[in-house]
Amino acid sequence: MPGRERWGIFGGTFDPPHIGHLVAAQAVRYELDLDRVLFVVANLPWQKAGDGSITPSHHRFGMVDAILSGVEGLEACDIEVLRGGDSYMADTLAELEAPDRDLFLVLGSDAAQGLPTWNRPDEVRRCAEIAVVGRPGSAHLAPPHGWTWRVVECPLLDLSSTELRARFAKGAPVEFLVPDAVIEYVNHHDLYRQAD
Repeated sequence: MPGRERWGIFGGTFDPPHIGHLVAAQAVRYELDLDRVLFVVANLPWQKAGDGSITPSHHRFGMVDAILSGVEGLEACDIEVLRGGDSYMADTLAELEAPDRDLFLVLGSDAAQGLPTWNRPDEVRRCAEIAVVGRPGSAHLAPPHGWTWRVVECPLLDLSSTELRARFAKGAPVEFLVPDAVIEYVNHHDLYRQAD
């Protein structure tokens, strides 16, 4: 009889996805011995409600899908895009739950500190173990009251999607910061350009 599946759930806006996302996902997959890590692309991220600058979800999913094509153990997941509306991790975890599956919610330390403010945090806590990606030496990160988590240390790259969008907009080099597939996708779909 096969053992339980171990899935990492790595949610985000991914606008655009970059090599920091890939490095973190690979580290978590290795350290926690996960069968797969799903890059769950938010449809409308509740934390960014009212921010009209978010790239449409089908493009953000398209970029994630392009960079993960052929990468063993890392998969693009459009569950929130297909659900539509605001994206809440409690809904996603409930959909992905299965009797033979353990879920690990993969978060950066900033997002993890905000867990108590999430929509239906008790459901999030019940459905998944929390895995916090931290810099080497960050194992001391303390969870909020009532929460527990594992810290997975990995080489974190100081990249932000906001900065990368600005670099794309002004035509600055982005090579080696994002996978080539993202550059091709952005150019093909004319994303992140400054208005003339």
